[in-house]
Amino acid sequence: MIYEMKKLSIVIPVFNEAKTLPLLLEKIEAVFLDDIEKEILIIDDASTDGTREILENLKDKYRIFIQEKNQGKGAAVRKGLELASGDFLLIQDADLEYDPNDYQVLLEPVLRHGADVVYGSRFLGKGPHRVLFFWHSLGNRILTLFSNMLTNINLTDMETCYKLFKKEVIADIIPKLKSTRFGFEPEITARIAKKEIVIYEVGISYYGRTYKDGKKINWKDGLAAFWHIIRFNLFS
Repeated sequence: MIYEMKKLSIVIPVFNEAKTLPLLLEKIEAVFLDDIEKEILIIDDASTDGTREILENLKDKYRIFIQEKNQGKGAAVRKGLELASGDFLLIQDADLEYDPNDYQVLLEPVLRHGADVVYGSRFLGKGPHRVLFFWHSLGNRILTLFSNMLTNINLTDMETCYKLFKKEVIADIIPKLKSTRFGFEPEITARIAKKEIVIYEVGISYYGRTYKDGKKINWKDGLAAFWHIIRFNLFS
């Protein structure tokens, strides 16, 4: 083992996830990480579906922050990163598309190879993948390709939720983050690509949702991502 991790902060942005949040937390609690402490931070982005009531009953168990006004996923993630005290920070969506059982896979490059940042790719073929939208998948690949052209790193899934960061690597980035919605993904990628750090990517499982299930990102966010890639690579 190259790196000895003491605490993993799991940052969970939440917006109207009353149906899935309790099960997600059970899954996270069930993950065994040897001697690594898990710090769970939940950032509620002004939910209106009963999520707030669920969190009220959990305030003595987890670190919870309530945003009184809806600001977007990027703003919620940024707040979680600011509050996290772990030596590594992991982003976890609350909608059950990403499986906490993959934490060990994400941690492997850190513990064995000294990675500073690890991305969990939905396109590298590890684990089960729900078959869903062709155009959504193609759009993700195109955005990743465009991002790679400007960052000069060879990711396969820039838009993935699962991003694991060494705290000291992104400590100076966190105050600079500007994206409030889904532009967080290209922004954080552009900013870490400018650093001289060790980045790894690993294959993860993926249990995608339909819009009927509550999926929130749409084609407008995809179009906006092209501008975010240009903006944060060339003008920030």
